[in-house]
Amino acid sequence: MDNAFFGQPKGLEFLAGTEFWERFSYYGMRAILLYYMVATAAKGGLGLSQTTGLSVMAIYGSLVYLASVTGGFISDRILGSRRTVFFGGILIMFGHIALSIPIGLWGLFGSIALITTGTGLLKPNISDMVGKLYSSEDQRRESAFTIFTFAINLGAFIAPLICGWTATKFDYHVGFSLAAFGMFIGLLFYYFGGNKTLGKDGLVPTDPIKANEVKKITFNVIAGIIVFAVIIVGMYFAKILTLDNFVSLLSLIAVITPIVYFFIIIRSKKITKIERSRVLAYIPLFIGALVFWAIEESGSSILASFALTQTNNNLGWLHIDPSWYQSLNPLFIMLYTPLFVLLWTKLGKRQPSTPKKFAYGLFFAGLSFLLMVIPLSMFGVGTKISPLWLVGSWAIIEIGEMLISPIGLSVTTKLAPKAFGAQMVSMWFLADAAGQAVNSQIARFYTPGTETAYFGIIGLVAIVASIILLFFVKPVVKLMDGVK
Repeated sequence: MDNAFFGQPKGLEFLAGTEFWERFSYYGMRAILLYYMVATAAKGGLGLSQTTGLSVMAIYGSLVYLASVTGGFISDRILGSRRTVFFGGILIMFGHIALSIPIGLWGLFGSIALITTGTGLLKPNISDMVGKLYSSEDQRRESAFTIFTFAINLGAFIAPLICGWTATKFDYHVGFSLAAFGMFIGLLFYYFGGNKTLGKDGLVPTDPIKANEVKKITFNVIAGIIVFAVIIVGMYFAKILTLDNFVSLLSLIAVITPIVYFFIIIRSKKITKIERSRVLAYIPLFIGALVFWAIEESGSSILASFALTQTNNNLGWLHIDPSWYQSLNPLFIMLYTPLFVLLWTKLGKRQPSTPKKFAYGLFFAGLSFLLMVIPLSMFGVGTKISPLWLVGSWAIIEIGEMLISPIGLSVTTKLAPKAFGAQMVSMWFLADAAGQAVNSQIARFYTPGTETAYFGIIGLVAIVASIILLFFVKPVVKLMDGVK
């Protein structure tokens, strides 16, 4: 047994290291992107409205995860995970380079196209590669994903501090260039380290396309492109092709895609009866994750805007750059990770089932938003509040993330049918995509004067969802058919 990396296979070191640098690049960009979009041209920004900026920010994140469907398909059926991840990293790097060049909206749109495609190729497949380092009986699997998640969050923690400070000290484009450099380092780490430790794993697709399938797949891809183009042209001639309406169209696609995908997998003749039962068990978990990510991912949009406009960032000797709050998310995850590892280890077989963990995670997500209602009710929406309220909100929701994110990623690989390995991991990221798509629409209700109602209503919705999920725990566990 390979125990070279803290009791884990050596390959985990390089996969986790690659994700560290990929997340550094992504979260470094994300920490300053909203501020870049809404800042005036005189301050080096694009001059978009706050409402449009919030929606674009959310749909950007949604598209990043929506593209994971394509990445899973390309890995499983065409390239294999090793090459798919590498090509994805290259596209991500060029996406950050597009933002580092002062070419206005063209740079923004170019980065969206490149980074969404690249991340779609990289994220589901590198996670699938982690899962394949272990047999289904290996008890180290869940700990491995916890280590993997820790590496992700270490990169995400450092990135806003460095890229945010650089953007403030110099300009936004210099901050984006650091994100590009981070992905370049990640590519070197992956290529040279992977070749030494991963052997032949992931070099070939697990379910290669057969000759008689090429025509059908080509037809479906071309048909999809034509339908999308017709819709865009129709919106143009109807004079409704605005940036906000385009975001709404993408949001609709992000919500419909997982529904279609579940239908395809469940109806597939490539899966067994037991595998089909496990996919059905995954649906309630998916819905719970969607609600959770709709709240958690608003940290880069709603809470980022709150940090800029409604938080007192001047504390005498300390001036807090608004982008630095983005480091709170990964900071708390790193603080909580060893505690949860010890907790699950101590509880062993007595720990709550996966559905229960999801329900508890949703509860904490709702509680984090309800906390924000308190200062807004006490001091009014026109008063800048202490940054400790934001710190508290992030501290609470990250408890929820520890109950959902690493657990969800692990159980996804366990419940995945053999023929849909990487594609099922894509489904996990589609929950994030759909959640952010929902967020891109409800974020439009976050306007001056509505903040109290916004946090209160969404917080209550999450808590109600957690209670509903608790009632489905037993049937979900039964459908999981032995998967713990």
